[in-house]
Amino acid sequence: MRSGFVTFVGRPNVGKSTLTNALVGEKVAITSAKPQTTRRAIRGIVNRPVGQLVIVDTPGIHKPRTLLGQRLNDLVEQVLGDVDVIALCVPAGEKVGPGDRRIAASLDGYGRAKKVAIVTKTDDASKDEIMERLMEVDSLREDWAAVIPLSAVSGDQLDVLADELLQLMPEGPALYPEGMTTDEAIEDRIAEIIRESALEGVRDELPHSIAVTIEDISEREDSDLTDVFANIVVERDSQKAIIIGRKGSRLKDVGARARAQIEPLLGTRVFLSLHVRVAKEWQRDPKQLGRLGF
Repeated sequence: MRSGFVTFVGRPNVGKSTLTNALVGEKVAITSAKPQTTRRAIRGIVNRPVGQLVIVDTPGIHKPRTLLGQRLNDLVEQVLGDVDVIALCVPAGEKVGPGDRRIAASLDGYGRAKKVAIVTKTDDASKDEIMERLMEVDSLREDWAAVIPLSAVSGDQLDVLADELLQLMPEGPALYPEGMTTDEAIEDRIAEIIRESALEGVRDELPHSIAVTIEDISEREDSDLTDVFANIVVERDSQKAIIIGRKGSRLKDVGARARAQIEPLLGTRVFLSLHVRVAKEWQRDPKQLGRLGF
């Protein structure tokens, strides 16, 4: 048996969370086209007959403009120091840029971890682009243990990656019980599902300003209904109006989208109560960040 920890790093929006979900075989990390969707180190567990991979999905490394952004980058650094393998993700359809080079060079600071390069989103690129990206990525470092092109969407080469990562893990027993796919608390998973639903269709700075807190989750007596009470937190009154929408239409859509994912997770019908509240400039306020769990 082999078991250990791997983390995927890269710029925002290179497909790290989608890849995590594809390897685990179920959705443990929310995904969105909006950059910096991931805000916590979320662990997804991949069980194979020969071993267990624990994937630590991290926020994208970026140039921080707020205290929240700085704390997310600090979180990534902390994770990098603790894992057995670091896998750099670069999308097949985008040329390697300064951000990719900076992240690849920064891996020098984590000598204990083995390094792997992954060219993601091959389903969205031509063969020529994939070959060009493989050569660019290969030249970023001399110590890659493997360079693997794959598509998390089509599943192409996913097993190759899982096998390669397991070979790089130390020998040892499974770290989590068989059948477990994440150690995320149910409240955190529900909060993330609601945030993902709220991110749908919003533009500009609003995605970064959205946070979600869970007030209460309780099963109703003599009913198969679970009540979920949650707050969607934004930074300004104008953002609150956008989230709620005309006559509450947008908030109703957010609730319907979220409920469709929460019900299979809980295994019951769900009554979801969403309240939108304003916490002024919470991304820059240490006290507010602490209350919101950052």
